[in-house]
Amino acid sequence: MVGPARVKRIYEDFWRDRPRDPEPWRHGWRSGLLVAELRAGEEWLDLGCGAGRFLGLAPRGVGVDAAQEAVERAREHGDARMLADDGTLPLAHGSVDVVWCSETLEHVADALGLLQEARRVLRPGGRLLVTTPAHPWPRRVALAALRFDAHFDPCGQHLRFFTRRSLAGMLAAAGFEVDRIRTQHATLVARAVRAR
Repeated sequence: MVGPARVKRIYEDFWRDRPRDPEPWRHGWRSGLLVAELRAGEEWLDLGCGAGRFLGLAPRGVGVDAAQEAVERAREHGDARMLADDGTLPLAHGSVDVVWCSETLEHVADALGLLQEARRVLRPGGRLLVTTPAHPWPRRVALAALRFDAHFDPCGQHLRFFTRRSLAGMLAAAGFEVDRIRTQHATLVARAVRAR
């Protein structure tokens, strides 16, 4: 079984081998999603911030990541903090209006626990915006037939894969009311509200 310490070491090694400030995948499009969600004066969290590129898009943001190497890089863009070893976010209950969790859930062993933590730090009525790779039915069939081993590589960084239904179920289990889930650019984009 892969424990949290092993996962942390994998991501520390990953970040050591990356360029200092890599541009995130589809950065322009994803930046637009985030900026469109934020309202003036809102406090927000970039959950799984990596090198922190999104932190520079709007004031009052804080980034959290599990890898110290990523956090050190993210601090060049704004406030960045370490996820606790037990998975606790270093933020108070109800301290942010928006949680941005983009291209992160698929890498997390305890995705439900992470979403529950996101809910904890959101204010009542706060919003969660998630992006994760999409696997609609036709893509699942093609992957199963042609690229199963390569795509679902057990040594790869993606630990889980979501469909609209499975993502909606996980969000509901974490205490969110799903506002909408759509597919765009082979990506699921989910907007959910912290249930009261």
